[in-house]
Amino acid sequence: MLSLFSRFIFIILSIFILSNCSFFYGLIRNNSHEILDSAPDILLDKNKIIDAVPKIEKKSPRGNPDSYVQFGKTYKVMKTAMGYKERGGASWYGTKFHGNQTSNGERYNMYHMTAAHKSLPLPTYVKVTNLENGLEIIVRVNDRGPFHSGRIIDLSYAAATKLDMLKKGTAKVEIEAIDPRIWKKKSVSDSNLFLQAGAFRSKNSAISLRRNILDILSNEDIIVDVSVNEFDDGIYRVLLGPFLTKKEGLLVKKYFEIKSFGEAIFVTL
Repeated sequence: MLSLFSRFIFIILSIFILSNCSFFYGLIRNNSHEILDSAPDILLDKNKIIDAVPKIEKKSPRGNPDSYVQFGKTYKVMKTAMGYKERGGASWYGTKFHGNQTSNGERYNMYHMTAAHKSLPLPTYVKVTNLENGLEIIVRVNDRGPFHSGRIIDLSYAAATKLDMLKKGTAKVEIEAIDPRIWKKKSVSDSNLFLQAGAFRSKNSAISLRRNILDILSNEDIIVDVSVNEFDDGIYRVLLGPFLTKKEGLLVKKYFEIKSFGEAIFVTL
């Protein structure tokens, strides 16, 4: 049996190890409750994670009250994100909340490029810069948080991976709201580059293929939007993307074909 001294040393070492395992337990969601969160078993390659693509969207029917109360504190929701820019702390959330409903009624997916913010309109696209290493990402804000002093944004697991902040658990960042109309004009000429996975006269067939692709991608380390689009010729096309560069598209194209979905072709819309 362990001596009293040995037990004491064991307890101290255990506390030290757990407190420094920020990669697996790196999140405190609010001031009054400590909630252990964790990373999934899947380790993403940050070079394969594709940023959220800003697009014009209406405000969500849910998640945009004039104000709301959380843990006894009142937060006011901004009428517009235009001109918003701020520096502060960033954290991330993972398996604890994966699949849970976000503030705007969507489902949190830790593999998507999303984030939570206390006061920005939902949804809002923002550029997040890690001031500690210079890395930049674009995420779509669809949730509320973080309710912790000094933190201004909670990033998804994928977003935190791309900013290279998982191990530390937090980072000093700068957030800047993106106007999708201006962003589109500034983006590169092939920003409307997609991969066409299939074309159908039946909408249900297109939706079925999209669902199958999402089921496969959700278990892998490539993050990309998949959509069903109806064109003037009455054809429903299943599109992956858009991609800012053809290099990004080629990465997904190769993976898509390895998974035996068939040959995907590049299209520009």
